[in-house]
Amino acid sequence: MDFNVKKLASDAGVFFTRAVQYTEEKLGQAEKTELDAHLENLIARADCTKNWTEKIFRQTEVLLQPNPSARIEEFFYEKLDRKIPSRTTNAELLGQYMQDAAKEFGPGTPYGSTLITVGEYQRRLGGAEREFLQTSAINFLTPLRNFLEGDWKTISKERRLLENRRLDLDVCKARLKKAKLAEAKAAAAPDFQETRPRNYVLSASASALWSEEVDKAEHELRVAQTEFDRQAEVTRLLLEGISSTHVNHLRCLHEFVEAQAAYYTQCHKHMQDLQKELSSANGDTFPNAFAVNASTSGVSAGPSPLSTATLPGASPPSRPPNPSNALESSTLKIEEVKPPATGTRKAKVLYDYDAADTSELSLLADELITVYTVPGMDPDWLIGERGNQKGKVPVTYLELLS
Repeated sequence: MDFNVKKLASDAGVFFTRAVQYTEEKLGQAEKTELDAHLENLIARADCTKNWTEKIFRQTEVLLQPNPSARIEEFFYEKLDRKIPSRTTNAELLGQYMQDAAKEFGPGTPYGSTLITVGEYQRRLGGAEREFLQTSAINFLTPLRNFLEGDWKTISKERRLLENRRLDLDVCKARLKKAKLAEAKAAAAPDFQETRPRNYVLSASASALWSEEVDKAEHELRVAQTEFDRQAEVTRLLLEGISSTHVNHLRCLHEFVEAQAAYYTQCHKHMQDLQKELSSANGDTFPNAFAVNASTSGVSAGPSPLSTATLPGASPPSRPPNPSNALESSTLKIEEVKPPATGTRKAKVLYDYDAADTSELSLLADELITVYTVPGMDPDWLIGERGNQKGKVPVTYLELLS
């Protein structure tokens, strides 16, 4: 117990002298030993590496797991050295919901069968995402974490030790300087006429004591300098290892990019397959609303608003052939045609159109007209009305709005 008390007192004394030295340096009242330029550059480079590695690590965590609660949960599992439980991805959960909904709506219905298909591909996307998350965590996040929690802690510990050795060295330098000043003052020749012999003896004794103090201070300085140089070399070797850390992180970065590329390629393939599968079932699953109306009224669907005909600079489509049906031409009289009670629609004119005869209606681009069909009419034509004017208009020149 006596030994521990002495050690505690000694450590407290060392801590106090270091604190005094540090405070005096900050106040500009004490000299400070500067590190060599190479070591200073290594320290600055290491600090930069640590700061940016930490930022990249944190943001990668956010990218891979946006949910803060889930990140905290994973952090505790890692600290407790327990396996992180597998978590269902959002895409997998969405796919499961879609397939469950399809069972309720009826898998034989167009909506239900499409939900099953899309849900299956969503689950595949979720599986690809889980694989990407696991690969990125192992190949990219883990090396960065090992550096921050392992190598950097060792470097920080050695740097703190180097700072303590520097403070001890500067304390020894200040102690030696004070001892030499006191020795010089004690060794100054006394005035024999005014100084009593007893004082002269005391002065000589004090000079001898200060000489011993100088020798002791010089010995402590040599020891402190040796320890400082040794610690500076250890710290330098650790800091130079930052270059190999960069090489390791570069390799990990390549693996992360490869994992991302593989993930997005897989997602792209899944979506292309899904589009092909939906396109093959387009006639049954996604029937065109106007085509459905046309099946009951004899009218074919007009051009899609997103077709190339609506693009600026596109040439108007060719004029559809006039009805060759003799029955239609002989029985259909425009002036006698009446609009139906239901089934009329608004249409936007895409191109100018000049009527070929009195049964047709001339059109101006961008104007709005009312259109409808009548039984027995050619599906490439509609009846158009603009105010009191009425006539046949080609479907391909129109964009049906409602």
